Amino acid sequence: MPIRNDAPLGAPCWIDLTTSDVDHAQEFYAAVFGWTYESAGPEYGGYINVAKDGRPVAGMMANNPEWQMPDSWATYFRTDDINATSAAIAPAGGSGCIAPMEIPAKGFMSMATDPSGALFGLWQPLEHHGFELVAEAGAPVWHQLTTRDYRAAIDFYREVLGWRTESESDTDEFRYTTAWFGDQQLLGVMDGAAMLPPDVPSQWSIFFGADDVDKALQVITDHGGAIVRGAEDTPYGRLAAATDPTGVAFNLASLQS
Repeated sequence: MPIRNDAPLGAPCWIDLTTSDVDHAQEFYAAVFGWTYESAGPEYGGYINVAKDGRPVAGMMANNPEWQMPDSWATYFRTDDINATSAAIAPAGGSGCIAPMEIPAKGFMSMATDPSGALFGLWQPLEHHGFELVAEAGAPVWHQLTTRDYRAAIDFYREVLGWRTESESDTDEFRYTTAWFGDQQLLGVMDGAAMLPPDVPSQWSIFFGADDVDKALQVITDHGGAIVRGAEDTPYGRLAAATDPTGVAFNLASLQS
């Protein structure tokens, strides 16, 4: 069981789901991934901590209609100085959405968009160091930005989060860059300018591990979700894309030996 006590600086460290149907979401993800849930308490606004095999993997919260935002997954990146990182966002071409704020005893968070409009979060830990289970069934295995402004996005995250990047492909048909943190390759950036539908913004997406991608897709449809892209074998494993009962997109990836 791959267990991580802390995330490298600049790397994805936490994910959470904002959903308009918390009860249904809990039932759905428990069936698909075997997740369990515990309320963080009223002092945290009803936030729900999600665990897999007793280890933190995600968070969940109710969507507030006043926010006027769609149900979605959010990805947070590790920083040791959230104020300095947030201050670097606008000069690099991004925009702040939620100013840095303290989550009592847990850490500091903020939200922003990159130059292509993709939403992301920042997290500076106190007691809470993010998801502990990685590269396992029901846990995050990969994070991907699909962006309308490929080169501007890469430059932005290099400047703001200090990424060390490596181009995997740079052709008109397929452009993809990965980021390394020490000896760990943890995320990718894909040029989506030619493939994103007009009404779909640049966005971060999460790949969750699955012991059997095809069986997981069946569980997804049995519990109110939908298949967006059926399972297919790729050089990166067997992959698929789906949505949960309120239409939130996520991906599945077979576990690589």
